[in-house]
Amino acid sequence: QVQLVESGGGLVQAGGSLRLTCAATGRRFTISAMDWYRQAPGKQRELVASTDSGGNPNYADSVKGRFTISRDNAKNTVFLQMNSLKPEDTAAYYCHVGGRSIVTFRWADYWGQGTQVTVSS
Repeated sequence: QVQLVESGGGLVQAGGSLRLTCAATGRRFTISAMDWYRQAPGKQRELVASTDSGGNPNYADSVKGRFTISRDNAKNTVFLQMNSLKPEDTAAYYCHVGGRSIVTFRWADYWGQGTQVTVSS
């Protein structure tokens, strides 16, 4: 079992910055993917940025050049640095972790509780 604790959301003016943090705790689990998703009201959840176990990043086109995902594997923590924020970035942001149990080798996905990011114009 893995627990995810997110922090760092809030209200910011357009052009501002925020840094999201997601810390994963749990035993007997090897983390591979650590990602950030977001969901705006009335819209589907979308992938914002992802990393694999090697830390290689991928970004949605809408955030390239403005957001940076990074991770600290020693602390099982993933970060999302968001710069040049726009009103359309307003959403609930969710941390996702995927990996395998070291006991059963089964893949499992875990989600954070979500943190609200609101960008005012």
